[in-house]
Amino acid sequence: MSMNSVGRPTRPEAAAPAQAAGVPATLSGGRGLLQDEALIFELGGWEKTGVDLPNVDPDGLDLGDLVRTAPIGLPGLSEPEAMRHYVRLSQKNHAIDLALYPLGSCTMKHNPRLNEKMARLPGFSDIHPLQPQSTVQGALALMDRLAHWLKTLTGMPAVALSPKAGAHGELCGLLAIRAAHEAKGDARKRVLVPTSAHGTNPATAAFVGYAVEEIAQTEDGRVDLADLEAKLGPDVAAIMVTNPNTCGLFERDIVEIARLTHAAGAYFYCDGANFNAIVGRVRPADLGVDAMHINLHKTFSTPHGGGGPGAGPVVLSDALAPYAPTPWIVHGEDGFALVEAPEGPAERAFGRMSAFHGQMGMYVRALAYMMSHGADGLRQAAEDAVLNANYIKARLQDVMTPAFPEGPCMHEALFDDAWLDGTGVTTLDFAKAMIDEGFHPMTMYFPLVVHGAMLIEPTETEPKHELDRFCDTLRLLAEAAKAGDAERFKGAPFHAPLRRLDETLAARKPKLRWRPEAALAQAAE
Repeated sequence: MSMNSVGRPTRPEAAAPAQAAGVPATLSGGRGLLQDEALIFELGGWEKTGVDLPNVDPDGLDLGDLVRTAPIGLPGLSEPEAMRHYVRLSQKNHAIDLALYPLGSCTMKHNPRLNEKMARLPGFSDIHPLQPQSTVQGALALMDRLAHWLKTLTGMPAVALSPKAGAHGELCGLLAIRAAHEAKGDARKRVLVPTSAHGTNPATAAFVGYAVEEIAQTEDGRVDLADLEAKLGPDVAAIMVTNPNTCGLFERDIVEIARLTHAAGAYFYCDGANFNAIVGRVRPADLGVDAMHINLHKTFSTPHGGGGPGAGPVVLSDALAPYAPTPWIVHGEDGFALVEAPEGPAERAFGRMSAFHGQMGMYVRALAYMMSHGADGLRQAAEDAVLNANYIKARLQDVMTPAFPEGPCMHEALFDDAWLDGTGVTTLDFAKAMIDEGFHPMTMYFPLVVHGAMLIEPTETEPKHELDRFCDTLRLLAEAAKAGDAERFKGAPFHAPLRRLDETLAARKPKLRWRPEAALAQAAE
């Protein structure tokens, strides 16, 4: 059976270690309770459909030259066939519901089922953004309450709810900064970004039209104050600093960074990707922040994966609040309303970020998370996230090399690949071997300032026994690598549904569309 593969064996039975151990290949392609499953296009059934449809007038005269002349090209599946197909595929994926998900920069944390239940309530799940505002007062009240708690937790006076994700939030913050400078007749041209920043930071600044200049990093993984001060000037519009930063460390000079920035007439944009580590403990406003996006999936447990749905509200300081994008929610004698026109209190708004008002389902889930935890629960979640990361660092630091060994880390433990020197094993090899052990790999090769980086973020979700199971496995793998068992790593994963991808070949000759084998053979001829 062909998987239209690029640079990979299609099944783990071809793995040499399995054969060497005398494990026979199965006749069905299944492996115990894990069923083999083809691509949906390979399942057949091209001439059938799972539902009965009435006959239609086939002339299609009103479609002109758009009338279909060939079959639609989709397989027909009955309901049980479709259900089994997607269940079988789901068993080939790692998930937070299966085991620890150590992806450092994504905070793949548990999504409480209570949140899902609330998001499905009538009045939240079935409303439309074009309904009259008088018919969605409950939804507007919820958005207003969410905005209140976001402002309370950050100490900021204003929040824009509509940005759809972190990078969209960065765009919102920088557009507000640009509008504030332009209102003063100050056309600044540069934005300063640390070398360890998320890649979206410089990309967003460039998209807004700014020139981007890097700020150096000290040996202990923080912003180099001397370099920052040397590069600040009358043409700098803003700095963009993540705190805690991408190395998993708190910027201990953050107040001085803000002071220097404001003294130069620039604004301080804080990337809030790692707010989960400090929520309830530190208010960004007290650090001198002017704008910060909040990834609701990272800090407040809304779902994340498959590209969305996203939500990245942006909190703003007094200096930037007048330039916040519409819509705004206001509360008067007639209840809640949306300010959408650039007039009155919104006359200086830089515009709007999206057609409507944001992702309602994410608002419901985030507020449910806040209300079910309370102020003390949110604080404890942050403390537990930091505790878990430091526990992992402490358990692994004698067999792996922490990138910044001095002092505690925050929400994530960062290791480099120095401990792999001379083993013939790379960070990528080690990560692939983790798949065989039933764990999703950590974030690899990021941040770029750390060679062979392995970034582990357990979040507050994980209990101690799960952290121990994870650390015990990594310790055994590390010992195997140091003992010279390179073959265990070079061919891994051996036990996953699919084998390792030849990434170079896949990048140079990507196959982005499935084609029947007959078409492939004809194309080759």
